[in-house]
Amino acid sequence: MTEVVLLGSGAADGWPNPFCRCASCTAARDSGERRGHSSALIDGTVLIDCGPDVLAAATHAGVDLAGVRYLLLTHDHFDHLAGQALLIRSWAGARTPLDVIGPPAALAACRDWIADTDPVRLRSVAAGDEVTLTGNDGDYRVRVLTAAHTSTLGEPAVLYDVTALDEHGDRAARLLWAADTGPLPAAALDALTGTELDFLLLEETFGRFIEHGADHHDLDSFPRTLAALRSAGAVTTGTRVIAVHLSHHNPPPAQLAEVLAEWGAEIGVDGMRLPLPDEAATATSTPTGRTLVLGAVRSGKSVHAETLLADQDSVLYVATGGTRDGDAEWAERVALHRARRPASWRTAETLDLAAVLDDAAGPVLIDCLGTWLTGMMDRHELWTALERADDGDRAPLTHAMAELNREVDGLIAAWRRCPHRVVAVSNEVGSGVVPATAAGRVFRDELGRLNTRLSVESEQVVLVVAGRTLPLP
Repeated sequence: MTEVVLLGSGAADGWPNPFCRCASCTAARDSGERRGHSSALIDGTVLIDCGPDVLAAATHAGVDLAGVRYLLLTHDHFDHLAGQALLIRSWAGARTPLDVIGPPAALAACRDWIADTDPVRLRSVAAGDEVTLTGNDGDYRVRVLTAAHTSTLGEPAVLYDVTALDEHGDRAARLLWAADTGPLPAAALDALTGTELDFLLLEETFGRFIEHGADHHDLDSFPRTLAALRSAGAVTTGTRVIAVHLSHHNPPPAQLAEVLAEWGAEIGVDGMRLPLPDEAATATSTPTGRTLVLGAVRSGKSVHAETLLADQDSVLYVATGGTRDGDAEWAERVALHRARRPASWRTAETLDLAAVLDDAAGPVLIDCLGTWLTGMMDRHELWTALERADDGDRAPLTHAMAELNREVDGLIAAWRRCPHRVVAVSNEVGSGVVPATAAGRVFRDELGRLNTRLSVESEQVVLVVAGRTLPLP
């Protein structure tokens, strides 16, 4: 495998959809970005999927398809299979043998486009099959896997696990083409265990539209599939993850690229060439270090924090708010937070954040620092001390503030030395009305100081406003 060219990275309607003026399509159109039907060309020899856009895409990418000897079809949907490509090939007088490989329904859609004299052979495959393809500089071992997607006639679509072998029969590179599919079936995950892919081209069709009910990925299921593949040893720090089959249900391309980067993935771009593992300077990997997420009430800060770790299978979620007897509104908030989190995440309800960070064995998400600070003020009776200070006795307040500062110092030190990915959510409370009470003003001031100190010790700080994220330099 010397070269992989992503001929197309779009979904069935492309991106932008030519009939649409939504913000996503407008941004893509204004930036000059266009994504056609998803397809990949390996070494000029193996073509995976061939929708109507692919022939023009090859020309646009500066490659030809004359050397293609194998066409791998995932299913018969029109954006993956345009049978007229076989007719157009015959018009060029092509005499090189071509094997068209795919499920029976996909092959049936090709037959009317093939003349009896054309050097084209149809080879039916199903999940579980393995075929060997002869290349110019080595063979390709292709495993056919189960997809969570069906064809026009209800036939299961397939995925292709392609391993390029060198002239000695040793592995040179390995690629998984996973479009179209929803979250991978257990059989596919089992088959991919320990494969340590070099390239993963995984579909992400529906973006933030998660109620689509279709067998596709969105920005909720995409990172969870990544987490499952990481747990299975299929995706490693050396795997280049590319999102394909993209549509206008996603945020504008620049925003989507930022979201994907948080999970160690890239946005697919038509015509992009994927360097081989030994040619890539560095593989895209999941970010590490500390991230502080700030925002006002209902700004979307918690959702964003959860998104940052959505590609991790095992996360310790630290809830500092606990439970409140008799508070139905608070109970509803807690229930909504729990429902959003993956079932594989663990939850700890505690205020002892320093101990949690010191004992962490993997990624940690803390939500939130505002309720933690409130708990610390309760623990050290700062509210009572403020009342006594109003009556002229300031000694209790001095003691309570010293204890609070000690707690904050301990948290900052643990935050600094934690070796794992850690994300903390905190309220941004200093931009509004000045609190009417002394207690409110003390809380505002102390949370502002805490946020500032944590910010200094964080690799990333993000402000969330109305659901939009603003990285702070």
